[in-house]
Parts: sequence; structure tokens; C-alpha cells
Amino acid sequence: MADKILDIDVAKLDLSRPDRTGQPESVFAQGKTPEQLLAILKAFQKRKCAVLATRCSKEQVDYLKKHRLKDFVYHEQARVLTLGKNRDYPHCHTVAICTGGTADIPVAEEAAVTAEFFGANVTRHYDIGVAGIHRLFASLPKIREARAVIAVAGMEGALASVLAGLVSVPVIAVPTSVGYGASFQGLTPLLSMLNSCAEGVSVVNIDNGFGAASLVCRMFRTFPALY
Repeated sequence: MADKILDIDVAKLDLSRPDRTGQPESVFAQGKTPEQLLAILKAFQKRKCAVLATRCSKEQVDYLKKHRLKDFVYHEQARVLTLGKNRDYPHCHTVAICTGGTADIPVAEEAAVTAEFFGANVTRHYDIGVAGIHRLFASLPKIREARAVIAVAGMEGALASVLAGLVSVPVIAVPTSVGYGASFQGLTPLLSMLNSCAEGVSVVNIDNGFGAASLVCRMFRTFPALY
């Protein structure tokens, strides 16, 4: 089947993404004007395409409400908007999403909302970082039931290494920009996670909860027999 592209002047919409990649269309809202975002979402809605928009601002969402865009859900903490219902995919399992601290939750929620929209089950385990590692141990039995783990942490980013040494499933590490000056807006946890001494850790970009969830869901669908 040929790829279908819809040119609406402000964007060229990819209508074939679900068939080609197994995931619905995703829109990066940051940097788009409210008018551009409305035009994009209305075009998808008209064609009954489910769509997820990340990094949505309050200004954009208020504009969408004012202009009566229907049937969208805005997840404020995650800054994620979902429009329509994603079709069900087989072989989607559970991912445990963990944070080092409460300040990491917005990035974790971006991952959680994305994973749920893409068809995965999610368990949340927040504020279980190494500064009070007994909190992690209390959550460990439930975390071990998942088929993948997303570890979201700023500061020194140690959570990913600790989790990878305690579970038998892949760990996707998400460095966040949380921390004092020497964390360099997430560069320090990024380098720490890349240099993890625990095997089985993959690392995405700083604050990229969406990317971590997308990777996990592709793993679930591509290798169902392993899960």
C-alpha cells in the first residue's frame, strides 16, 4: 500500500503511520501555534485517525477548547493530549514506570500516557530513588511482574543502574533535567545512564518519556513470544 500524505498547508500529515509502524500518529506540539495545532488535529479527526500530541501548552489547550475541538483528553501533568481511541493491538503487556523523585513525575507521566495510548498496561512506582532505596525494595515485587521497566531520574541518574541489577527485563532509562547546576540540565544523568555498569539498559534523550514508551511498545509488538 502506498503511503498516504495529506498536505494541509501548515503540515504534511502522515496517514499511513499506523499501518507502517503499528503506532498511531504523534504530534510534537511545542513550537506550533495554537492555530496550527488545531488545524492538524481537526484534519486527523475528520479522517477518524487517533492521534497523540506531546508537549502541549496551556495556551494551546485553551485555544482548542475555545474553538470546540471535540473528544480530546488533556493530561495536564504529562502535557499530553490524546484525540480519539487507538485501536487495540495484540501482545501488549505491562511496563513498570519508575521515578527517582516526585520532580521526575511529569516526564514519567508523558511515558505512562503514551504507553497506555499505544496499547500497553502501565504500573506506576514514583519517588523510589536511591536517596531512600528501601522505598524501591518495597515496590520491587510489583516491578518484577512487568515485562519492561522505564526508569526516569535526574540528579545523578542512578535509578536505572540499580533497577537493571534487580530485574530480568529490559530497562529503558530516561534522564531528566531535574537537579542542581552540575547536573547540566540532564547531561549528568544522561552520561551516567550511558555508562551504567548494569547490563540491559538502553537510554533515550533527556526528558524524552514519549521516546521511552514508544520503544517499549514496539518491543512488545515485535517480539510477542518473548513476553
